[in-house]
Amino acid sequence: MSRKILTLGEPMGLFIAQEEALLENVRHYSTSVAGAEFNVAVGLTRLGHTVGYLTKLGNDPFGRQIVNVMRDNGIDTSMVMFSGDRQTGFMLKSKTSCGDPDIYYYRKGSAASTISVKDVESLDLTAWDALHTSGILPATSESAHEASRYLMKKAKEAGIPVFFDPNLRPQLWKDREIMIHAINQMAVLADYVMPGENEGEVLCGSRDPKAIADFYLNLGVKCVIVKTGASGAAAYTADCGFSVPSFQHGPIVDTVGAGDGFAVGVESALLEGLNLMDAVRRGNAIGTIQIMNVSDNEGLPTREELETFIKTTPAAI
Repeated sequence: MSRKILTLGEPMGLFIAQEEALLENVRHYSTSVAGAEFNVAVGLTRLGHTVGYLTKLGNDPFGRQIVNVMRDNGIDTSMVMFSGDRQTGFMLKSKTSCGDPDIYYYRKGSAASTISVKDVESLDLTAWDALHTSGILPATSESAHEASRYLMKKAKEAGIPVFFDPNLRPQLWKDREIMIHAINQMAVLADYVMPGENEGEVLCGSRDPKAIADFYLNLGVKCVIVKTGASGAAAYTADCGFSVPSFQHGPIVDTVGAGDGFAVGVESALLEGLNLMDAVRRGNAIGTIQIMNVSDNEGLPTREELETFIKTTPAAI
């Protein structure tokens, strides 16, 4: 059952180091496209869903590359806007065989950061079955923050499910307290909130999944799904709470994009009518697949690949 999901965010150009070294010493890079919401969009289209991407890009090589890659992946680009005087953001990512890679952003004042309420107020949301967004675009500017909140509120009022991943980027916010307040105010506008346990410690003052869930459930959120790393994830509603183990995996190649893969699994499953436990299990599966692939999104599975992985891979117990 194919569904239509609208994403809102900032896709960026990506340079991936081809040798393990400090970024300032790397001589060779490959290019790709990055961005949390972009990863989610690619993952959902790989599973057969229709995805639209609302963003703003610079009229530059990175911007044109991103649109080409979106089209190659079957993503609807009709809501992509172009800025005549702002550039597309990009980032560098190191290669590492141990731990998380180093990442360096070049996105201040980017085209996407100029998105405003004016850019989204005329959008007809009735054509969409769900909205996915995160806390990244709102961190880039006050106008982008206002536009994100406006769209989330508009979707919620229209009865369209809103999925929200906090995706904390402290370096993009003016200070920690502003970030915490803004992210939690946006979470209230979502139906499904998907923080990691580390994010919960920052946003709610606790790493305990139930404490994190209670914090948001008490604010009126319908469902809270807490990512707990190697152990899997825990999901809570007003009526139930449970944990779902992750899957066994091979060597960890790159942890970037694992949370985005998790979101793909959860959202696709719920929109297809699966129950919450099966949705979290699918999220764990795609998150596990992601950490075994170097690219942020190239390893995202097709439906056949996903079903094979789930059938043949034991739980990590």
